[in-house]
Amino acid sequence: MHLLLTTSADPPSYARPVEMVERKGLGHPDTLCDALAEQVSVALCRFYLERFGTILHHNVDKVLLVGGRSAPAFGGGEVLEPIDVYLAGRATLDVRGVVVPVEELAVESCRALLRAQVRNLDPERHVRLHLRIRPGSAELADLWLRKRADDDWLANDTSCGTGFAPLTPTEEAVLRIERGLRSATALREHPERGEDIKVMAVRERERVSFTVADAFVDRAVESLAGYASLREELRHDVHALARCDDLAVNCGDDLERGSIYLTVTGTSAEAGDDGEAGRGNRSNGLITPYRSMSMESVAGKNPVSHVGKIYNIAASRIAADLVARIPALESVTCDLVSRIGRKVRDPQLVHLQIHLARGAVVADVQDDARALVAGHLARLSRLYEECLAGTAPIY
Repeated sequence: MHLLLTTSADPPSYARPVEMVERKGLGHPDTLCDALAEQVSVALCRFYLERFGTILHHNVDKVLLVGGRSAPAFGGGEVLEPIDVYLAGRATLDVRGVVVPVEELAVESCRALLRAQVRNLDPERHVRLHLRIRPGSAELADLWLRKRADDDWLANDTSCGTGFAPLTPTEEAVLRIERGLRSATALREHPERGEDIKVMAVRERERVSFTVADAFVDRAVESLAGYASLREELRHDVHALARCDDLAVNCGDDLERGSIYLTVTGTSAEAGDDGEAGRGNRSNGLITPYRSMSMESVAGKNPVSHVGKIYNIAASRIAADLVARIPALESVTCDLVSRIGRKVRDPQLVHLQIHLARGAVVADVQDDARALVAGHLARLSRLYEECLAGTAPIY
């Protein structure tokens, strides 16, 4: 392992004069694309393991969502034209004459995901699935076969992953708002709220402004006055979840003209917006343009050899563990870079950009940091278990 520690010349994110943080909720079209890609990968992994005893080559990380057409109305409208979802990728389609039912697995897993993630969306009536999953290249398949018996997988891409810790108070607030508004209790008490929730925070020194959008569900809204009242309840709940110096909720509304954020299903994908995998949240659940970020799309990549997925998850965990366990480290940004054909557990470079506590020097943390990083890398071959269980952070 080649480990490089450098001290950052920039102040920590929380101490900078400006910060911008965004999260696209579970019903946002971009997040839905990530979720669908990941769900198909998980379905393939489970089938491969059950039938062949190992995860086989696949990457199903290209998803495009084309919004449909709808006519929302107080008390309940209708979806006029379904959402089109195009899912493309590569997979092992047969093994020694045994055909893998890729299309069946993909359709079942996508419909189950949509049903669970957007409660007012009917995946049979409101969504059309278009699958374009084909065999992988011979070269990448050969890399797969060269995996050693001790699960020392070889990287099937030259890519990098980035993570950082700790989160700033603004980043934590963005996560808290979106998760709080879509909690099981919140959605049960507020049937008018959809899962397509978007939160943007802008901090200018000590002042924090939030913009929150939520796609209201029309059949739970009786009138324009009722919508206005429910929107105020949403505003109140956001204030309860985070300190807001300035808050705008569904600020594209024009109540006087009757132009409001109303949907049939609770997601703008039904008419107002399209989506694409990799355009939304990073694996830590946030979009943070003032931080180091990898633009690698994580969802749908296989969890044993695609470092574009593995290293982004691992980098965040390494950074968090270093800050939690080494008192002299105030903040860490971790970058992992691979080289195709190299062992996944042996990155080409591990770069830690650190902020040290007053009086500390790099030599004080180097040995402990190396040991902690080595421990995380050694466990990468088991990361797939968390992906299959749905506990690994993806979006």
